[in-house]
Amino acid sequence: MRDFTGKRYWLVGASEGLGLALARKLSAAGAELILSARSEDALAKAVASLPGKATALPVDVGATASFEAAAAELGDLDGIVFLAGVYWPMQAQEWDARAAEAMANVNFTGCIRVIGAVLPAMVAKGQGHIVITGSLSGFRGLPGAIGYAASKAGTMVLAESLYADLRKTGIAVQLANPGFIRTRLTAKNDFSMPFIMEPEAAADIMFRHMQSRRFKVSFPAPFSWLFRGSQFLPDALYYRMFPPRP
Repeated sequence: MRDFTGKRYWLVGASEGLGLALARKLSAAGAELILSARSEDALAKAVASLPGKATALPVDVGATASFEAAAAELGDLDGIVFLAGVYWPMQAQEWDARAAEAMANVNFTGCIRVIGAVLPAMVAKGQGHIVITGSLSGFRGLPGAIGYAASKAGTMVLAESLYADLRKTGIAVQLANPGFIRTRLTAKNDFSMPFIMEPEAAADIMFRHMQSRRFKVSFPAPFSWLFRGSQFLPDALYYRMFPPRP
C-alpha cells in the first residue's frame, strides 16, 4: 500500500467537488499538498479546510502564460493528480465552437501541459506518481457529449500511453474513470443520471485506487460495466442502445 506521509502532491482542479474531497483524504493521510484551480478565493477556502500542510497555487491550465508562471513555482514533487475539467452539454445540431474548444483545451490539452511540467523531473530522478482523471463517457461516443467525451477519451489514451512507457520504471501511472458525480458541472444536465455519486464517495474510491498498485479503476462498478462492455458491441447494436436525444 502506498504511503503518502511527507509526500508532496500537486492537485490540479481541487478547489471543489471531487478534487477537494480527494485533497482532504490525502491531507489526512499526511501528504503535503499544492492545490490549483482558477479561483483564488475558492482555493484559499479549500486550503483552510485541510488538516495538513497545503498551499494554494492559482492557475488556468487552459491558458499557457498562466500555466507557465504557476509551474515555475512548483519545486520538487512526488506526485500529480489531474482533476481539472469544464463541461457543457452539447449536441452536434447545436454546435458551440467556443465551448467545444474550451473542453478540449482544458480537459485534454490542459492535462498535457500539466504532465509536461512534471514528467521530465520524475524521469530524471526515476520516481514519481501520476494520476489522471478520465470518465466513463470516454470509452465510446455518446449523444449530446460533443467536446466532453472526446476530450476525456484523449486523457484516457494519454494515461494508457504513459503507463505503457513507464510501467517498468519507478514512475507509477494511474487512471480513474468516474461516472456521474454531483457537482456544479453535472447540475447542467437535464436528463436522468444513473448511479450519481457524491464527491466524497467518489474520492474514497479514487483514494483507495491511489493507495493500490493497479493502473485503472472505472466506477461505480455496475455502471462502468455498461461502458466498458460497449467497446465490444457492433455499431448497429451500440447506437440502438444510445439513440439521439430529442
